[in-house]
Amino acid sequence: MINDKLPKIWHGGDYNPEQWDSKEIWDEDVRMFKLAGIDVATLNVFSWALNQPNEDTYNFDWLDDKINRLYENGIYTCLATSTAAHPAWMAKKYPDVLRVDFYGRKRKFGSRHNSCPNSPTYREYSERIAEKLAERYKDHPAVLIWHVSNEYGGYCYCDNCQDAFRGWLSDKYGTIEKLNKAWNTGFWGHTFYEWDEIVAPNMLSEEREDNVSDFQGISLDYRRFQSDSLLDCYKLEYKAIRKHVPTNIPITTNLMGTYPMLDYFKWAKEMDVVSWDNYPAIDTPYSYTAMTHDLMRGLKGGQPFMLMEQTPSQQNWQPYNSLKRPGVMRLWSYQAIGRGADTILYFQLRRSVGACEKYHGAVIEHVGHENTRVFNEVAQLGRELNQLSDTLLDARVNAKVAIVFDWENRWATELSSGPSVSLDYVNEVHKYYDALYKLNVQVDMIGVEEDLNKYDVVIAPVLYMVKEGYAAKVEKFVENGGTFLTTFFSGIVNETDIVTLGGYPGELRNVLGIWAEEIDALHPDETNQIVMNEVRGKMSGKYSCNLLFDLIHTEGAEAVAEYGSDFYKGMPVLTVNEFGQGKAWYIASSPDAEFLVDFLKTVCDEAGVKPLLAVPDGVETTERVKDGQNYLFVLNHNNEEVTIELQDSAYKEVLTDEQVSGNLVLKEKGVLILAKV
Repeated sequence: MINDKLPKIWHGGDYNPEQWDSKEIWDEDVRMFKLAGIDVATLNVFSWALNQPNEDTYNFDWLDDKINRLYENGIYTCLATSTAAHPAWMAKKYPDVLRVDFYGRKRKFGSRHNSCPNSPTYREYSERIAEKLAERYKDHPAVLIWHVSNEYGGYCYCDNCQDAFRGWLSDKYGTIEKLNKAWNTGFWGHTFYEWDEIVAPNMLSEEREDNVSDFQGISLDYRRFQSDSLLDCYKLEYKAIRKHVPTNIPITTNLMGTYPMLDYFKWAKEMDVVSWDNYPAIDTPYSYTAMTHDLMRGLKGGQPFMLMEQTPSQQNWQPYNSLKRPGVMRLWSYQAIGRGADTILYFQLRRSVGACEKYHGAVIEHVGHENTRVFNEVAQLGRELNQLSDTLLDARVNAKVAIVFDWENRWATELSSGPSVSLDYVNEVHKYYDALYKLNVQVDMIGVEEDLNKYDVVIAPVLYMVKEGYAAKVEKFVENGGTFLTTFFSGIVNETDIVTLGGYPGELRNVLGIWAEEIDALHPDETNQIVMNEVRGKMSGKYSCNLLFDLIHTEGAEAVAEYGSDFYKGMPVLTVNEFGQGKAWYIASSPDAEFLVDFLKTVCDEAGVKPLLAVPDGVETTERVKDGQNYLFVLNHNNEEVTIELQDSAYKEVLTDEQVSGNLVLKEKGVLILAKV
């Protein structure tokens, strides 16, 4: 449970009363919040300039009034530290707080997330205001959770960062000689003799746009360094708060799903609870959103997470900001809950009247009253969440299949000079997730540090970077009876992006029983064929593949399928290697969706992994478990009703408290939460 002061799924969102100088509006907000079942408001996200009008003055009277006003009406506070945008006076007096961008340009004051993470000024004042807030509100009964800054992100290339990067490298490598070896600086005359010869890799030095780098070692380390630098800023505020706030009050910051710039597995270790902001477009695959929820849950080993932000209706920053159709907000909220969310929070509670978020959706629209479709949908969900009470709180997801996701591997893959500009790590991961989603198989998204032994099947698409000890971990997992699956462009390099010699897939060669001599890269429109050598489970005949094509040889593995064309026709494209009590699969190209559904159905059947429920296309299933009780979520993403076959099982439908069995009609955008009886 996130905080037992409010033992239910929290319902609320970001509230910016400082944008409204009107007691009448504040009072009306409270009235409407209560109508909508809003019980948590996130305050003070961007209020640093209001809280601190100059270097020596702090003013929290306005915040006292808002926290107290809400609490007197049964609404708790998620209290932010306001440090996501530094004040104008700070930028004017201390320009070291301003970032230098990728092109080497010093920024002016403006926008947000504009602070250099290695600015001594920013670190000093952000830590100080966090502590001032903690001293003031440490015992306030309204404060459920602390929210540090907001949506950390962006890199800086200023002199402070460059100097800090040199120190970070010195701590990591110890000697300049070890760094030269790790980066292979003999290439292009890059040998360094002094730490201060190293410069930040940006448009002025090693990198160009679109993740193109002439020297992957330095670029990879700079991403690690910037992620660590921003994390250090978070930790400074965390520690300042924790000095005063009791440990039963959690501290978090809101993440952004598959955001590329930060290593969220490393960040999650410093967060009491993971929270994130979910903003799919109207055409985002439902499976992609499901995958991202599962990834957020996986950051802390399956611990329930917070949905910190979603829009009740539309966004403002996408090219085409479509409305959420009727029922979709509720449906997507239950998708989050079914995959581990213990909060449903929105951005925003009342629409702004000016600047770039005035057209971003809100619980209270510009019309200002409750007689709107959006408000009524929010109020309906609020009633349902009150009805659910603590039924689902802290319920867990039990998956027997895991997909490996690693930010450092992603960085290295995307920085790779070749073999294909079209290779997208996240897309390849999602292809495997999507197939399992269609098969209604529960999945955990895990990092490379996760224990593999609790899974029957582990899938690691495009495992380009194999970190120290990971190959041995995989071998032990397979030896003990697990099924491991990886793909083309795996086992190529180590943690510093140095190729493992002796043939791809490097350290994975032993467990996979293959070696690769070449990798062909063709335009994504050009395809080859996966020709099955035999019928295996659901797999037979031919399938299509594209993008990359490993030319592999077996050395112990069985060739289950071969390429159907080009000069490597007849060479293996799908292999399986019996290793100890388990097996290891290798897919040498990027297959089509039909292949992946048939293949993963076969893999799961052979491993004894069963789907949650047989349902029509467009219907999602997920399950949480608490105190021995399973809660099966059935979510209809279709625009028409469908029939759900429960077969011989009997359930209680949690939202209606009705006993159900046999065939059920689920309306368009409908939701079932089924507890077996």
